[in-house]
Amino acid sequence: MENSKFDISFIILTWNSEKYIEKCLQSIDDIPNFSTKIYIIDNGSQDNTISLLERAKSQLVHAQLEVILLSSNRGTTISRNLGLKKAYENSHYICVLDSDTVVNKSAITQLVEILSSDSTIGIVGPVLQGKDGSIQNSGRAIPTLSLKLFKVLPLKKLRERGAGKEQIPKTQAVTDVGYLMSACWMMPASLVKKIGFLDENIFYAPEDVEYCMRAWKYGYRVCYVKNASIIHAWQRLSRKKLLSKHNWEHIKGLLYLFCRYHCYFNKPDYIHYKN
Repeated sequence: MENSKFDISFIILTWNSEKYIEKCLQSIDDIPNFSTKIYIIDNGSQDNTISLLERAKSQLVHAQLEVILLSSNRGTTISRNLGLKKAYENSHYICVLDSDTVVNKSAITQLVEILSSDSTIGIVGPVLQGKDGSIQNSGRAIPTLSLKLFKVLPLKKLRERGAGKEQIPKTQAVTDVGYLMSACWMMPASLVKKIGFLDENIFYAPEDVEYCMRAWKYGYRVCYVKNASIIHAWQRLSRKKLLSKHNWEHIKGLLYLFCRYHCYFNKPDYIHYKN
């Protein structure tokens, strides 16, 4: 690879992330076989996150760290785009990563190797495993209005039917999925050059769905890698309080998505996966 570019740039958001960010950064620094740059965008943390990031600058051995401080929480798209705009021209690959993850050399290497061997793939993601060993449904079907309505209906059987519509069988080593949770995306920097940055009309979610749908629309596949696994604590902020800013922004984001891609009842024809 060219010496003028980093092998991988990591884009990480923090927001009161003092419980997680040190382990996340250390896990990246423990992967010496790639030249890495980490862009941290902090969304106005009020805990000890900032001081931990300042300390990390002098403690990391292999990775370079750049911190971008915001005065308030700007959500996931505007904030991540600040990192993407810095990274996409000086990196071969970009990894969008949550601060509550712990990565490893094997998983990161596999993701890069899959992308480098198949130009039809635009975004890959590993198995996301909770600290308790549970496997998260991180590679899903495209959400439609009908699917979301099923999931909130009062009858349990109908809710289960809605949940079932999200599932995609992952029996192959690399499985095409509608979208990947953005807790860990690996993608070539050339993808960003071609399809653009995250849609800033969405504040919090479903920015991951929209970006994966856009990748499909441009002719790229979105794939789940069965044999690569990382740890994800998965804070699930939108589920902690029913009536919250996160949930309201999520609802607005979904309505925007349904209108933009006309996915009220079915996924667009250019998105190919089996479920």
